[in-house]
Amino acid sequence: MHIVLLCATNRGYRFAEALFDIGQGHRFTVFSFQETAWEPRYFAEIKRLVLERGHEFNEARYVAQSKWDGFWANDSVDLILMVSWRYLVPASVFQRARLGAYVFHDSLLPKYRGFAPTVWAIRNGEKELGVTLFQAVEAVDAGDIVDQRLVVIGACDSVADVMKRITTTYLDIVRDNFSSLLSGDFEKRPQNHEEATYTCKWTPEDGLIDWNDTAQAVFDLIRATSRPYPGAFTYLNNRKLTVWSAELPASPRQYVSSAPGRVVEIRHDVGSLVLTGEGCILLKTVQFEGEPVMNASEALNSLSQTLG
Repeated sequence: MHIVLLCATNRGYRFAEALFDIGQGHRFTVFSFQETAWEPRYFAEIKRLVLERGHEFNEARYVAQSKWDGFWANDSVDLILMVSWRYLVPASVFQRARLGAYVFHDSLLPKYRGFAPTVWAIRNGEKELGVTLFQAVEAVDAGDIVDQRLVVIGACDSVADVMKRITTTYLDIVRDNFSSLLSGDFEKRPQNHEEATYTCKWTPEDGLIDWNDTAQAVFDLIRATSRPYPGAFTYLNNRKLTVWSAELPASPRQYVSSAPGRVVEIRHDVGSLVLTGEGCILLKTVQFEGEPVMNASEALNSLSQTLG
């Protein structure tokens, strides 16, 4: 069997590694693309893994470009799998696969179709997410579902915590379904398109903290954009300040003053409490641009300071 894998990110690396192990004896061709400037490095590692395992590697963002016409026309493909792939793959490509093309997506489709569903789900305060394996169709994330599994989002989970569980679920699903995808011995179910929701592309600029939001919303933004992402950020005296960690105080004071972004309490070596549009939040670790990470109480050390 000739299997084509379109993948990116560290999750794509982990997926390729597992796929090569369970698919020993099959031929693999892998496509990937370079990281954006703010992303963790993955491209070189994926390329190294593929070549070390004796498979074919190609660099491409758009696999339907004319330079790849010969590959799709002349090189028989049995199965296409897509993992963390963010660029359009048209029907003229995915219909080339004799056994079909299938996508792994980190949401419980039809909810959260589109970009960065894990980040948006945490940002929106969701309590659960999931992984869906579905058949590729022309409409965005709209194909029939092959397998789907729920992943819990804890109240204090960071995006890294959730990504680990999501990735583990990806690997479980491919191990449980690989043989069926090759044999065709599986059932699919259509999505309820009337229940579909969508996400737009996430950019680093979306990490800007609005101190008029509730404390819960600010906390959700911080944990959704923390490492390996660029982080939620604000400004202090025109200096960019990234907030890497925070928590919601268990028994916060009830402030009747309206000064979102104002520092209201400094806890030495613990953090600093900051007012929001509703409630307050304890900032714990922060980082000025170009400087080391520090405890928030070092940077936010005056009750006269206002963020934003």
